[in-house]
Parts: sequence; C-alpha cells; structure tokens
Amino acid sequence: MENNKNILLEVSHVSKTYEKHRALKDVSLSVPRGTIYGLLGPNGAGKTSLIRIITQIVRADKGEVYFDGETLQPKHTTQIGYLPEERGLYKKMKVGEQLMYLGRLRGLQKSEVQQQLKYWMKTFEMQTWWDKKIEDLSKGMQQKVQFVATVLHNPKLLILDEPFSGFDPINANLIKDEILKLKAKGITIIFSTHRMESVEELCDYISLIHHSEKVIEGKKIEIKQQFRNNTYMIHTNKPIASPDNSLFEIISESQQADGLFYETKLHLMQGTSNDLLRMLINDYEVHALQELIPSMNDIFISLVQNRPQDAILS
Repeated sequence: MENNKNILLEVSHVSKTYEKHRALKDVSLSVPRGTIYGLLGPNGAGKTSLIRIITQIVRADKGEVYFDGETLQPKHTTQIGYLPEERGLYKKMKVGEQLMYLGRLRGLQKSEVQQQLKYWMKTFEMQTWWDKKIEDLSKGMQQKVQFVATVLHNPKLLILDEPFSGFDPINANLIKDEILKLKAKGITIIFSTHRMESVEELCDYISLIHHSEKVIEGKKIEIKQQFRNNTYMIHTNKPIASPDNSLFEIISESQQADGLFYETKLHLMQGTSNDLLRMLINDYEVHALQELIPSMNDIFISLVQNRPQDAILS
C-alpha cells in the first residue's frame, strides 16, 4: 500500500485461534505513519484479538508484526499507547498519583510527567482533580483520566478502542480535537469504533475485519470511490417522466412538503452527470443535482451482510 519506510506498523499473515474459535485468519495490514487508521468490524470479528497481539498481551499463532521497521519486541511497549474499550483504573488511587505512576511506568522521568500533566490538566479542566480518588469521579471524568494516561508518554502509535464511549457531545468534541492535534504532531493512530460518523470525519485509511478475515483495506477516499454506484438525487419543478431510453432508471420520487420541487432518486446506467443534465434541462427546471456517494455506514453494512460466516473450526 505504501513504501515500507512510510509504514509504522505492519501485520503480516497473522492468525490466532482460541480452542475451536478462529479469531484471526491470515490477516495482513499496513498502517502508514502519521495517519488515523480505522480498524472496523462487527462484534466478534477479531479486532480485539489483533489489538492484543499488537500490544503484546497475547501472541499470534502464525505470522509476524513489525513496528517501526523491526520485529515487534517488548521494548516497543513504551512507544505504544492503548486505550481499551473496557477501561481500567485503580479505583482507590488519587488521580495525580495514578497519572504519575502510569507515566513513570512508561519510562518518563517525574519532571517529564509533571510537564505533560500541566498541559493535559488544563486542557481537560482537571486541575482540581489531583487529590480526588478515581472511584469518586463520574464515568466521563474517569474516561478523561484514562485518555490522559494513554497519551502521557507521547507514543509513536496510539490505539484507541471506542474513545468516545461515555462522553457527552461537548467532551467528545474535546477528545476529537485532541486526537487531531496528536495526529498533527506525527503520532500514528489506530482507531477502532462502531461509529461510522467518526470514521467519516477522522480516518485517512480503513480496514474491515469480518469473521476473522480482512475484507478490505485502503485509503478511505479510494474505498468510497470504489463503491460509487452512479446514483443521483435531482430536484426539478415537476415529476420526471419515465425515460424512453437507457440513460437512467428512476428508483424513487416524491413531492417535497413545501410543494416547491419534486425529488427524484435515479440510477445513471450510462454516460455522465453532464449528459443527464443536458437531457433534463430541455423539459425541466433543474434546481439541484447531487451524486449520492455511499457512506462508510453503507459500505460497512454491504460488506458485512454479504459475507458468510466461517470462523468456527470443525
């Protein structure tokens, strides 16, 4: 997908089986540096198993993982930040001592942790939380603490599993802005989520894993182009008559509530949108013409629904 020097993380032909359940089957991925890479798939697809292999929580049965040009090794754990979907903090510890402990655990000096915390405490309005116990914080407040713990050491690779879970819209936007700032600093981000609107907004690349196998991978914009189906929405001053040619076919039509125009959804079977427009303007006032590009949600559903299950070993 990219020249190797531009790849921070490469997963090569990785497989993993738990007893009789195949979690991953010959999965290969390439994550370019400095990008937000969407790792997508329905529940049970194998995403969590892959993340656990990358973070060295479990080992692959087959295949290799390469980090920054080297075979993945224990030393790389200090260069990776992982925010799991199931959050985990020490409930009895105070916020300040917990963040200090986790920062030191990731190889930072005390002064370095303090310097990083100045920014994050101010950004997330956590200055008064230093002596609060985790168990005394709301779920959203705990999420902020865990996010800070994940990024405190400025990792080369940041793995975020449903990072907006538990946040209200204001704080979700705050986290989103910080994710984009981290990307701008050159941090590579693997973004695992079921929220396709977040994928649309944030991701540069995506891969979809389903029933333990990689289904698709590539630049998001190129994948969306791949799934274009020549469907258009047109607003005219009157209903469009069924065509007596093979240029297009009408999918649906309706008059808008205000009565100002008719909305027609159609499939262009040949030619271009300019050809369609030239034909229509002879008989209609065309108020709008828009190609309906499939959303990531449309693509996700299409790929998942059309792929049979084969993850159980006989």
